[in-house]
Amino acid sequence: MMSQSDHRYRTVFISDVHLGTKGCQAELLLDFIRTAEFDTLYLVGDIIDGWKLRNGWYWPQAHNDVVQKILRLARKGVKVIYVPGNHDEAARDFIGHRFGDVLVARDAIHETADGRRFLVTHGDEFDGVLRHARWLAFVGDWSYRSLLSMNTVFNRFRRRMGFGYWSLSAYLKLKVKNAVQFIENYEEAVVEEARRRGVDGVICGHIHKAEIRRFDDILYINDGDWVESCTAVAERDDGELVLLDWSRTRLAPRRTSRPLVLEPESRFAA
Repeated sequence: MMSQSDHRYRTVFISDVHLGTKGCQAELLLDFIRTAEFDTLYLVGDIIDGWKLRNGWYWPQAHNDVVQKILRLARKGVKVIYVPGNHDEAARDFIGHRFGDVLVARDAIHETADGRRFLVTHGDEFDGVLRHARWLAFVGDWSYRSLLSMNTVFNRFRRRMGFGYWSLSAYLKLKVKNAVQFIENYEEAVVEEARRRGVDGVICGHIHKAEIRRFDDILYINDGDWVESCTAVAERDDGELVLLDWSRTRLAPRRTSRPLVLEPESRFAA
């Protein structure tokens, strides 16, 4: 069995859950937030997919359970900060307000236990497509959801064959040259904003690519998503930041039940 200390964190950051879509891995997210213990939770945008819900209602019980569980955590004393993204941008009309003990903020500055300061932002404002060709972003979103539907069928077949979860959509996305260049441009833009703000690093989402990477004086951290990769960023009690891969922790056959750490921050120390 897993010991509670294996999942004890000071802070957890999750983004790009996309509740309201068939691609959302709500059951795995529920499993994560029921298992982990943390003092602060940052919801780093695209938690609810308003784009999809405007075109058709999809809201199974597991999606409702995620919302209820987060609100329950807030009532029990967990500090919850909600930084909306582009898919849940309607929540930006309520910046500065609290809903069920959840604070809505445009962005935030998080200070780790070891005294470093990180900009927390969804990151869509640094997406050139969204800024200059919003219609193209909607077309891309439709194509992406179609690819995720293929991904769901593909992984259903893998489970029947006894294999763990693997994201076909993430694999294809990183094999496309233009997508790779888009990601690089995005990362550089977010890092430059962190540098302008005078912080030590940035924690963001938006592009569904979990990563810890150092850009000279700035530590770039993307917490991934709960559609393709099921990843989160966690701050340990000593201030170290790590990426957790929950789909592989819970679904893949493992000799140990400890959470699978994708990338410890210490790998990227200056």
